[in-house]
Amino acid sequence: MMKMKMMNRITCIIILFIAAVGCRQDYNPKPIATATNYLVVEGLINTGTDSTTIKLSRTVPLTSKTGTAPELGATVTITSSTGSAYPCIETGKGFYKAAGLNTASGSFGLKINTTDGKTYQSDLVLAKNSPPIDSVYYKVENNGVQIYADTHDPSNNTRYYRWDFSETYEYHTPYQSIVYFQPPDTILSRRLDQYVYECWRSDTSTNVTLNTSAKLASDVISQNKVQFVESTSEKLESTYSILVKQYALTADAYNYLQQLKKNTEQLGSVFDPQPSELPGNIHCTSNPSEPVIGFISAGTSVQSRVFITNRALPAWKAVTPYDECKLDTLLFSRVLKSGLIVNEVELYIYNGVNRPVYPISRPGGPILGYSASSNDCIDCTLRGTRIKPSYWQGN
Repeated sequence: MMKMKMMNRITCIIILFIAAVGCRQDYNPKPIATATNYLVVEGLINTGTDSTTIKLSRTVPLTSKTGTAPELGATVTITSSTGSAYPCIETGKGFYKAAGLNTASGSFGLKINTTDGKTYQSDLVLAKNSPPIDSVYYKVENNGVQIYADTHDPSNNTRYYRWDFSETYEYHTPYQSIVYFQPPDTILSRRLDQYVYECWRSDTSTNVTLNTSAKLASDVISQNKVQFVESTSEKLESTYSILVKQYALTADAYNYLQQLKKNTEQLGSVFDPQPSELPGNIHCTSNPSEPVIGFISAGTSVQSRVFITNRALPAWKAVTPYDECKLDTLLFSRVLKSGLIVNEVELYIYNGVNRPVYPISRPGGPILGYSASSNDCIDCTLRGTRIKPSYWQGN
């Protein structure tokens, strides 16, 4: 009897599974082509000595190849509850910058006038100053490096936090070219300031990193994950540095960013949070029915930097854009099997196919040719800068 019940139950499960699969249909909605052209406002009003940068842009249709369009020619002013006004100067590509306000407290907002005659204004928000970062550190995991930031507020007044970061890493091309080609037919030795073997590349955070101690007795954030770098990343090939910035938020700002995070980072299946409207604190005063995207906060941030060197990590193998590079030997005179003599240096280097790396010669003899590779395998400046950052540690 028990065996029969079990078989009936299994049969029902199989039937339900087949029915569910059979009823499933692909849903391919047509993209929305209408341009919404809503204003997007991003930035923090920095009330300390650091400058304030506000970014203005416009939303574009889903079919557009660009994410947003910069808002140019606007007039942007920081306002305060005391009646003071601080102009922001346009610096290009939708960015507007103001000098540090250097004021300890108060409430602040934005006023924006665009070239189409519209006016926008944010709510006045209370300035919140971030407590210091206790430490930025990393832990080695099997598949990479996890970077953390710890902080606390002894007065228990912060509670809501946001972090972003900028990261920089040193990298090298597989071949160090000590010579270069000067048209039409000259190869010269490089000076030290012409070497293009060692470069630095920087990236900024794109995800929203938040945490809160609102449900804890003490305002302490411990082992907060900021960034993860995979073991195969080129970032860990030599020396890697991350500068972590920490911001204090109001509860409203935290809730807005939390919803933004759900809408932009956690979508992908029926089990993920579904998109919802983002109620910001910026309004179109010339047309109250027009949506505006963004939430302005005010206060000061703090920052801390940590370096990670490759020698402190396991013997991981980095995957780089140079993995397919190869080094060729090109001679002024190569005798082919057919007996034909070919000038490979002229054929490949003088014609710009390859770039010379170093000369080939017998001891005490003339130069017979050059080792060579493609330009992207010897010139690191194609992907970064050869200027070492002023804060860099190491060689």
